[in-house]
Amino acid sequence: MNILLTGATGYIGKRLLPVLLQQGYFVVCCVRDKSRLEIPLSFKDQVQIIEVDFLDLSTLDKIPNNIEVAYYLMHSMSSSEGYDEMELKSAKNFKESIQNTSIMHVIYLSGIVNEKNLSKHLSSRKAVELELSLGEYNFTALRAGIIIGSGSASFEIIRDLVEKLPVMIAPRWLNTKCQPIAIRDVIEFLSKTILNKETYNKSFDIGGADILTYKEMLKVYAEIRKLNRWIYTVPVMTPKLSSYWLFFITSTSYKLASALVNSMKVEVVCRDNQINKILDVSPMNYKKAIQRTLSAVENNLILSSWKDSLISGQLDSKFSEFINVPSNGCFHDMRKQNIENTNRTMDKIWQIGGNNGWYYANFLWEIRGFIDLLLGGVGLRRGRTHPSEITIGGAIDFWRVLYANKDEKRLLLFAEMKLPGEAWLEFKIVNNVLYQTATFRPKGLFGRLYWVFVYPLHGIIFNGLIKKLTK
Repeated sequence: MNILLTGATGYIGKRLLPVLLQQGYFVVCCVRDKSRLEIPLSFKDQVQIIEVDFLDLSTLDKIPNNIEVAYYLMHSMSSSEGYDEMELKSAKNFKESIQNTSIMHVIYLSGIVNEKNLSKHLSSRKAVELELSLGEYNFTALRAGIIIGSGSASFEIIRDLVEKLPVMIAPRWLNTKCQPIAIRDVIEFLSKTILNKETYNKSFDIGGADILTYKEMLKVYAEIRKLNRWIYTVPVMTPKLSSYWLFFITSTSYKLASALVNSMKVEVVCRDNQINKILDVSPMNYKKAIQRTLSAVENNLILSSWKDSLISGQLDSKFSEFINVPSNGCFHDMRKQNIENTNRTMDKIWQIGGNNGWYYANFLWEIRGFIDLLLGGVGLRRGRTHPSEITIGGAIDFWRVLYANKDEKRLLLFAEMKLPGEAWLEFKIVNNVLYQTATFRPKGLFGRLYWVFVYPLHGIIFNGLIKKLTK
């Protein structure tokens, strides 16, 4: 059976893909940039990767005609001001293009939308669901609330709040009820829905075994981690203040925080558990979901993370547009150093950032990250998904990985911090020499003044960094 998987590089898509492959399906992965999706050699014959942008009609003819089942897993989470219009347009284009194939079943993962007054984010999900349901195929919508799993935005926020704050003065929406679900259960629901006639042309709410308030969810996490935490809610915190509260304390971006805050004021509880019986799924409770997630984090078994999604940063284009570092009109800081041990230097480069830091003058990196945070940027809070593995498209602190190839001994990063221009940082080893190049393409006079101001600091940071990497 041929399955079309949209959102293949997203948090859910990366988790669902290996399950579909293990079940023997042939999967056509829709991505905007092929370089962001790596397929294990053992599954190469079961996968076709196509570059498709559902906002660009000229790319849609790449979709094969023999598609029988399709997953629609694309969400923007307010990556731009008009994201709701973009989401609806994307859904329309998907619907019209998929109808030209042998499609029998379309499966959409949405949000629980049972309240009358919905946030803009949830209203957009509902509009997309309605649009997709109008197609000439069987359609199933699975609606989930808070998803708990290693690398999920919800789990990262819960962990950041509890780990960092012994006492919380929190918004009153912490008393809103929700029904969190483990990522493992979400994937099981998605995979078991395929061509199940009892699910045709219906929508189902999927949730875990517990109904909790957000405050209770924080308390359970604290209990598992054996941390004493005191949480007090206040009625005067506006949505904007709440967004800033999440933004400064957790690793989430402000745009994502704002979308989440508006949604968290809406109760997200399942209507019934009919789908559990239809698909024979028994969702785990919240405590077990947290325990499994913590175990995965401790053992570095994070298969995907929201931080590696482009919505967590500034870059929103194909990486091929940035992978060729420009030279005209740019400032460069290029340093080279002989290497004592190539393998060790490569290991250091591949472990840069996150908990390992930047090897030299980390306090200066932290100051730059704090300044970026004050300016509304991502700061250093994203860290990295894995301590020693790098994937193209992944986040490393306030950098985005554009290219990473150990065989070629090259790593190229693109800056997602707030800058009056664009910046790249490249590490490349040639003939036992490490070339470390920082490139900055300024925008206007302020960009040029910025380079003059930071250049002396570069002399300290980058000179110390290359020496640490090569010894």
